[in-house]
Amino acid sequence: MTTTSENPFSPQEIASEGIKPEEYTEIVRRLGRHPNKAELGMFGVMWSEHCCYKNSRPLLKQFPTTGPRILVGPGENAGVVDIGDGLQLAFKIESHNHPSAVEPFQGAATGVGGILRDIFTMGARPIALLNSLRFGDLNDPKTQRLFTGVVAGISHYGNCVGVPTVGGEVYFDPAYSGNPLVNVMALGLMETSEIVKSGASGVGNPVLYVGSTTGRDGMGGASFASAELTQASMDNRPAVQVGDPFLEKSLIEACLEAFKTGAVVAAQDMGAAGITCSTSEMAAKGGVGIEFDLDKIPVRESGMIPYEYLLSESQERMLFVAEKGREQELIAIFHRWGLQAVVAGTVIAEPIVRIWFEGKIAAEITAEALAENTPLYERELLTEAPEYAKKAWQWTKDNLPACDVTGIEIGRNWQSWNQILLTLLDTPTIASKSWVYRQYDHQVQNNTVLLPGGADAAVVRLRPLEKIQNPQSKIQNPKSAVAATVDCNSRYVYLDPYEGAKAVVAEAARNLSCVGAEPLAVTDNLNFGSPENPIGYWQLASACRGLSAGCRELGTPVTGGNVSLYNETFDAEGNPQPIYPTPVVGMVGLIEDLTKICGQGWQNIGDIIYLLGLPIQSQIENLKLKIELGASEYLATIHHTIAGRPPRVDFELERCVQQACRHGIRCGWLKSAHDVAEGGVAVTIAECCLAGNLGAEINFPITTNDDLRFDEVLFGEGGARILVSVNSENQEIWESYLEEHLGEYWQKIGKVVNSGNLQILTADNHKLVQVSIEDMRDRYYGAISKRLAIQNNT
Repeated sequence: MTTTSENPFSPQEIASEGIKPEEYTEIVRRLGRHPNKAELGMFGVMWSEHCCYKNSRPLLKQFPTTGPRILVGPGENAGVVDIGDGLQLAFKIESHNHPSAVEPFQGAATGVGGILRDIFTMGARPIALLNSLRFGDLNDPKTQRLFTGVVAGISHYGNCVGVPTVGGEVYFDPAYSGNPLVNVMALGLMETSEIVKSGASGVGNPVLYVGSTTGRDGMGGASFASAELTQASMDNRPAVQVGDPFLEKSLIEACLEAFKTGAVVAAQDMGAAGITCSTSEMAAKGGVGIEFDLDKIPVRESGMIPYEYLLSESQERMLFVAEKGREQELIAIFHRWGLQAVVAGTVIAEPIVRIWFEGKIAAEITAEALAENTPLYERELLTEAPEYAKKAWQWTKDNLPACDVTGIEIGRNWQSWNQILLTLLDTPTIASKSWVYRQYDHQVQNNTVLLPGGADAAVVRLRPLEKIQNPQSKIQNPKSAVAATVDCNSRYVYLDPYEGAKAVVAEAARNLSCVGAEPLAVTDNLNFGSPENPIGYWQLASACRGLSAGCRELGTPVTGGNVSLYNETFDAEGNPQPIYPTPVVGMVGLIEDLTKICGQGWQNIGDIIYLLGLPIQSQIENLKLKIELGASEYLATIHHTIAGRPPRVDFELERCVQQACRHGIRCGWLKSAHDVAEGGVAVTIAECCLAGNLGAEINFPITTNDDLRFDEVLFGEGGARILVSVNSENQEIWESYLEEHLGEYWQKIGKVVNSGNLQILTADNHKLVQVSIEDMRDRYYGAISKRLAIQNNT
């Protein structure tokens, strides 16, 4: 190679690749020379946070990653768990935040495409998608543009590729105004007899490039995703990829067919950092090297240079290591599906990545230097909570105005509890997301058992391999199903990262339990601001500790995930504005009999309603937890206050309550189950009424003379609570079970009625709430579309 003893790059050029001055010095030390432009770009993308986790890897080591059902943990394209009956489930979550901020449609669409490739690269057929989305205030025109663009992108790619989007979550908060979050989770059922890994092996084996052509789109996307968004980078459209879902559909079929031949030794998606990432990671994981010729690569643009080839993130591309002598067999499969397939390289013994272009070596770097032996920063952790948290923790419910059984005075205006409830139901974060999920094809493949909006978690039917390969097979479908959810209350995590992260894991498991599923494992997406800021690193480190504690307590190992840092923008004065720390948990669970599942809506008039978990007004002594107004949706929406501490998690109670819920579902006693989360028990009851289109008469065991706050009773959060309904014929056996297994942690609070109203009374017959289903429906189902329509009409 031609090299120079003088540094050919200015400090600005080095910084533009996302490389720090001390990192450049280390690059020169490792190479024994200055890098050329292509090599500098390779180090830039591979040493980015997005690829090497240089700030987060030390923290991730504390996660539990093994268990009896874990077949593949962190380090591969996706995690894989054993779900019995010879079935294996692959699943993973990843982010596409910065691309979606710049170009919401393509940013979100290619996020879907990328996570699907992670699944079928393992040899699994994608069966479901979920997403976790965060945006600013929905009344803001910019937020509306980002929101509608992201939803359209997810809808376009998922619908066209033929994978159902079966669930998810959407939050709106000003903290995300400059930096929306787009996290996408995918599930797949293994179709190959062996799980396909990514480590290259077999010196002399050919390296195949398959899929689409390479262009200049997505240049340096990994580096772009690992830096704060600035006014300049918001115009960086070349860093955003462009996807083709129809081509990806062909790629799925071609890859699965190729894997079944047994001729594929290893496979890797060309995602972040494209050719650079796939060659270096495959080589490093296999302890070998790869020689690769860029002249062999099919291109869609002329005049490309090595730097562009190596950093392009053009979509729908894969890299295979094939058995020597069987490469033409694989190429024929891809050509039959109308895809590119060429032999572009070879596995070599020397553990380096050697790139050829126009007959010359364009780059030569040890694989380990790019993919394994990367920079690692163990930053100093704050010894105490930062000032913002200390100040927030000083808040108590005594700071709120006094209230009584009729309502509360807010800003000199008296508001009834009816008005408060309707306002919360009209809040976009709580309101129905039907405007979103109606754009998704959630029933393609005909395996979606519970539709979006009707249950706390998605439920997808599982079919045996023979049934997938041959739909006409006479083999009966098994009764088992998989449930999945994505969860994160980022306000909780912002106010107390450790406790808030524990609550994320607890709620995810609770949502699975509400449909009757046994929680199995977790994939997580850690969305945070800059770790170089002491507060940002404190949030990240504390949240990782909380996630680890929660996963250990609930027996849900982490199989992998994604870290997305530097999610912040700069205000007019140049001050960083980070998002709320948002560690999204994607959790999967197993349902052994899909005839024994639950939705959240009331099913029958006369069914009895129970509250599992912390009672409404508890006389239990030595409680470890309590209902909280701090950090609640009520406090944020009604009182415009972000303060207090989030509810503490009592994992012993969580396990008992969730087990009781699952047992009740499996025995056929429970007709509905719904987690008490944002908005407290009043909002939860209202959502059950709306989902079932039936009213409820609720009698809280409190009186107007009790020393309590009625807003805390109605809208307080926490307490490992689940609202369930039971047919009267099962009342005796159900209550007997509860007395034995939950002790004092349950209450019978009402019944399902056909009055068309929700009525909540105190024990001395004072009305706290009486609203019609019609009024609730108008607020709940119209909240998002109403705000979009107002803006479109102005």
